[in-house]
Amino acid sequence: MRIIPLLAAAIIIPSIAFAAGSQDSSPPKSTKTSTECKAGEIFDAASQTCVDSQSGSLNDELRYDAVRELAYAGAYDRALLVLSSMTDQASSPVLTYRGFIARKTGDMDSAMEFYTAALEANADNILARSYMGQAHLTLGDRTGAENQLAEIRMRGGRDTWAEASLKIALQSGKTFSY
Repeated sequence: MRIIPLLAAAIIIPSIAFAAGSQDSSPPKSTKTSTECKAGEIFDAASQTCVDSQSGSLNDELRYDAVRELAYAGAYDRALLVLSSMTDQASSPVLTYRGFIARKTGDMDSAMEFYTAALEANADNILARSYMGQAHLTLGDRTGAENQLAEIRMRGGRDTWAEASLKIALQSGKTFSY
């Protein structure tokens, strides 16, 4: 029965650390970044205002959190604006998020190019591998997804959100939006 593995995953997943952009595997919570700020702005808790994502008062960790929140909310254009403000546009995490947004908007060719570039920058980026595996599934390439799951495990990614989300996607056919 498929229900038992999915129930087990529902119990286990909340305790697995998310690979990037968050400290947990749960979906990001909405903040004023996604509910009140304009495109290109992030809510700054210190000043209690929405500030331009290029502001010197923000660091890339806050920008990553905003990208994750906006992408989960389906605000892909806004997430791309925040990504554009990141310090290193060729970094593996930025390329991973660009791939994620391309995949979620249906541009699978670009998604695969971004994931490939992210892995060229850091072959141990298990989140990029998980998202690439989910892209393979979307394209009907189960073997490609299984290969990425094996790479995640081989690169120390056992018991991480990257492994769990791809494993669940392989079992259920459902990919993740965070």
